[in-house]
Amino acid sequence: MAQISVTINGRAFRMACDDGEEERLIGLAKRFDGCIEDLRRSFGEIGDQRLTVMAGIMVVDELTELEKRIRVLEQEVASARDARMAALEHLNRSEASVVARIDEAARRIEQLADGLTRSLRED
Repeated sequence: MAQISVTINGRAFRMACDDGEEERLIGLAKRFDGCIEDLRRSFGEIGDQRLTVMAGIMVVDELTELEKRIRVLEQEVASARDARMAALEHLNRSEASVVARIDEAARRIEQLADGLTRSLRED
């Protein structure tokens, strides 16, 4: 297990993470620290704890909105998949119908050819 140090709101925190996850955790901490810094610029010094709570709520709000968007996109993908399957089924039915019509036309042509051949033999 790796140990790293991150700085959030001017304070260093020692954290543990899985080996290989160090850069990811450092990046997440920097992003969260950026949220706190944005709030500090907007609201001034309103207390470290309050800024941290507000940043946490802001991040969770963003996460919630992204989760909603993901659900909508998943529904759109499912609808598109269903429409694709319906179109493929329709295509398969259409192809089968065309094949049946071609077979019927070929059968009729063969019948006509046989009839013509017979009538030429009879003459």
